Amino acid sequence: MNMKLAGSQFIDRHFHALTHRNYRYLWLGQCVSLIGTWMQNIGQSWLVLTLTGSPFKLGIVAACQFLPILLFSLFAGIVVDKFPKKKILLVTQTVAMILAFTLAILVLTDSVKYSYILVLALLLGLNNTLDMPTRQAFNIEIVGKEDLMNAIALNSTTFNMARIVGPSIGAVMMALLGAGWCFLLNGVSFLAVLYGLFHIQAAPYVRKKTSNDGIMKEIKDGIVYIARDPLLAQTVLLVTVIGTLAFNFNVLIPVFTKNVLHLGETTYGTLMSCLGIGSFAGALTMSFRSKQGPRIKLSIIASLVVAVCLVLNGLSTSVWACGALLALTGFFNIMFATNSNSSLQMHAKEEYRARVMSVYSLVFAGSTPIGSLFAGYVADRYGANGAFVGCGVLTGVLCLIIIWKYRKTAVKKSIEVI
Repeated sequence: MNMKLAGSQFIDRHFHALTHRNYRYLWLGQCVSLIGTWMQNIGQSWLVLTLTGSPFKLGIVAACQFLPILLFSLFAGIVVDKFPKKKILLVTQTVAMILAFTLAILVLTDSVKYSYILVLALLLGLNNTLDMPTRQAFNIEIVGKEDLMNAIALNSTTFNMARIVGPSIGAVMMALLGAGWCFLLNGVSFLAVLYGLFHIQAAPYVRKKTSNDGIMKEIKDGIVYIARDPLLAQTVLLVTVIGTLAFNFNVLIPVFTKNVLHLGETTYGTLMSCLGIGSFAGALTMSFRSKQGPRIKLSIIASLVVAVCLVLNGLSTSVWACGALLALTGFFNIMFATNSNSSLQMHAKEEYRARVMSVYSLVFAGSTPIGSLFAGYVADRYGANGAFVGCGVLTGVLCLIIIWKYRKTAVKKSIEVI
């Protein structure tokens, strides 16, 4: 009985978002689905590299998957504001499941081609353009503002737990049965999140139409709102740099494994799991400190540490060093992402929140096509080591410029955002 009480108190103190029934349904569904997603991620990267042998072509696949987010996420924010988010998520998760099954069938029947993978990546990107800001804005509807940062940290914990488990299972599946089974199991895993969504009962926030302004005017208003707020502007700019240059692991790690370490699928899965272990630890850390709220100084420190880790990773030549540095990179990447995400959502006014999060999706994930092409191109010409170093140096320099420009914000907003 005492053990049960202690466990209940631990959850209430550190994982309070789980006390919300609706959030539990969503979280448990994601626990299953995200493992499948990571199995597909490593399976697709290895499949493309095996088919083409080109890091640059692997970068093109990643670019295709995130290009729609770059082009259309601002429009998605308007849509998210005007329709119930649960219904949108039911549609987007169903579409993602169908795309996973399609890729599985192509691979298992030996019909897959590089061009088919490009098309499916582009379609998944279009789907994610709507899915990402919807999921971000849905959190506050099911947990409230007080538990929002805890929910975001728990989402990161789930995501990175899956990043540990998914690549490990995926590497074994690829070695024994082939990449097709990674895609098939990913398709099946979506049933869990769809089941959870069906059982969520929440009063949706739908922004009432207050004027006859067109979509472009609403997008402009959202961007101007961000630009005029120093905290939002600095956070968005830092997220742009990190999202572009520091999240290209799906391109760089398989190339590093194959061309620098001269090893195979198992090592690739292990290195991805190391990244996940660090990210998981970072997410847990943010969950434990979520009651303190987000701090702009934390985003600043984490962004600079990530830059240093990328450079050091480029200079490493052993599996052990690379694994340790990837774990450290994952730790600070997730601290940065969770803190920045929470800052934006909690600081933004309700009528602007979906538009602010659509901009977040744009700069965090939508910038990936640029980063993927850059990382793939540099890896093609100078190797994966050179790409890691180049991304790290650029990340550090650009972050320092942004920090200097908004240096007064870090002082004035160091105690915020709730």
